[in-house]
Amino acid sequence: MTISQELLSILACPNCKGELVLLPDGSGLVCEACRLRYPVRDGIPVMLVDEAEKLD
Repeated sequence: MTISQELLSILACPNCKGELVLLPDGSGLVCEACRLRYPVRDGIPVMLVDEAEKLD
């Protein structure tokens, strides 16, 4: 299941309110400003800072 463009257009990083980019494989949403990756589980984005993975 993929995330719709409509949903992507309204989602923002809960940490900085910045833009999110969907990974090509659909496994997560990345905030370039915070360098955080939010997971997508069963087609549902998990928008919790505590669940985010810090990118190098």
